[in-house]
Amino acid sequence: MVGFDGDDAIKTKSKSSVNELLSQTFFVMFLGLLATAIAAIYTYATGMYINMLSGNTYLVLCIAELAVAFIFSLFFRKLSSGVVTLLFFAYSILTGVTFSVIFAVFDLTSIAYAFIATAGIFGALAYIGKTTDKDLTSLGTILSVTLLIGLVLTVVNLFIGSSALDIFLDWVILFIFMGFTLYDMNKLTHLSEMGYATDDKLHIHGAMELYLDFINIFIRILQVVARNRD
Repeated sequence: MVGFDGDDAIKTKSKSSVNELLSQTFFVMFLGLLATAIAAIYTYATGMYINMLSGNTYLVLCIAELAVAFIFSLFFRKLSSGVVTLLFFAYSILTGVTFSVIFAVFDLTSIAYAFIATAGIFGALAYIGKTTDKDLTSLGTILSVTLLIGLVLTVVNLFIGSSALDIFLDWVILFIFMGFTLYDMNKLTHLSEMGYATDDKLHIHGAMELYLDFINIFIRILQVVARNRD
């Protein structure tokens, strides 16, 4: 039998806890993406999206989606693991319903290519974020401020109507969420190594953050490279 010293035991335990946390996180994230896909396909296939776009239904759904995200974020620490899990899947399903319109706007092949590209980019960034020895904590503030500026410019552009600025913002926000993927994976790994992996809600929080990163990367890639339906 090969022996090992105390430091090796700590490192092995730390690595095991990280892998367990990330496995739980990615499993929940996958289920969230699956719920989004099913909701989007069902809403489009049944024609519900047509009724949804009439009146104020779509606006109400978007507001509900934002409300769920805010409740999740603001009350995460106070809510039970069951409630935050329910909120996560409620958000995933609402996102799928509002996303159903992309099937009417974009070519199906382009959507598939955008999803594959997103999965590849996300996977590479998640791996780098997990394995890098650098602490990317400071990156979070920079990304948040840059994203806020980008969102403000996006709202301003709704009134200006500049297609060039629109394309520029799509690329900028795409790279911002690529940075968020690195940051969120790095943060999740460090939290696990520090002993927070025993928190029964941490993997849900991680799944929500990575889910949002994935969805936003997908949206931006779709807007940048996808073709509209004829």
